[in-house]
Amino acid sequence: MKYRHLRAISPCLARLLADSLASSPMPGEALVAVPLHPRRLRERGYNQSVLLARDLAGCIGLPVIEDCLIRVRQAQPQVRAASVEERRENVTDAFVCRDDRVSGKYIILIDDVCTSGATLESCASALKSGGATSVWGLTLARETHN
Repeated sequence: MKYRHLRAISPCLARLLADSLASSPMPGEALVAVPLHPRRLRERGYNQSVLLARDLAGCIGLPVIEDCLIRVRQAQPQVRAASVEERRENVTDAFVCRDDRVSGKYIILIDDVCTSGATLESCASALKSGGATSVWGLTLARETHN
């Protein structure tokens, strides 16, 4: 979906996320997608996590809060970072919550792939700084390293 521009499969992938939530519920009042840096968004033309969040919202009836979590620092893709420590450094202070729309809310943070969890942690920290009551991460896939 991300690298081959297969946006059309987003609804099917969102259904998988909805099924996962049905079998393993987590508290959530709204969805927030992991943002791309504006430069990467221009290059790709879309944010795969936003597509997943919007399609998931249609499946489960939660609103998507868009453009409140922003990426302020571009970094190399996490998949290219060699170690967990590099991944953490790569996304440290990379995200900010620019308004109070998440304040007092239970947020489900949507991303396509979790590699080390560093991006989710950094986004969750920014959302909590913006007043979110809790942040749970939901990803389509988990990359494991042996």
